[in-house]
This record gives sequence, C-alpha cells and structure tokens, in this order.
Amino acid sequence: MAPTRLDEEQIRKELSGLQGWSVANGKLHKEFVFSDFVEAFGFMTRAAMHIERMNHHPEWSNVYNKITVELVTHDAGGITQNDVSLARTLDSLER
Repeated sequence: MAPTRLDEEQIRKELSGLQGWSVANGKLHKEFVFSDFVEAFGFMTRAAMHIERMNHHPEWSNVYNKITVELVTHDAGGITQNDVSLARTLDSLER
C-alpha cells in the first residue's frame, strides 16, 4: 500500500519545522552547502546508509560543495510523511 499524499495545509505545517526546505515543482527541496567536496561527499555517504534503511531514495545531485535534494513519493503522486521523515533525517546528518 502506497503512503498517503499530504495536502497543502499538512505540507505547510511540516515545512514550519524544517529549516531551509521549500516546495519546488511539487517536491520538498533543499540545497545543502558544505565547505568543500569531501565534506559534501561525506554527508552523502552518511545519508546513504539511512536512505537505504528507509528504502526511500531521494532525487539528489552534487556539484563540488553543494548537494541539491528533492523528495517526493512517486507511488503517492506527491509529498508524503516518508519525505518529511527523510528531510528530518538529512537535516540531522548535516550537523
């Protein structure tokens, strides 16, 4: 069974607790900036372990010290609680 898509009000409420996240093109979106490539790559490596355990894989890209992350649950056709949970996990790894 696919997760349930959050409505606009639920998304706004969740965004209020997520620093630096926004909605862009129907996806949770954030750009993480690190001091250099090694730090950015280290973040992606740490995140990969959590992502695999959650079995919820982001759309992300890395250019030097920047990682752009977009989260959406394709099966639900939008943003779900799984995306919010992964956003929180990624934020916790940034520190």
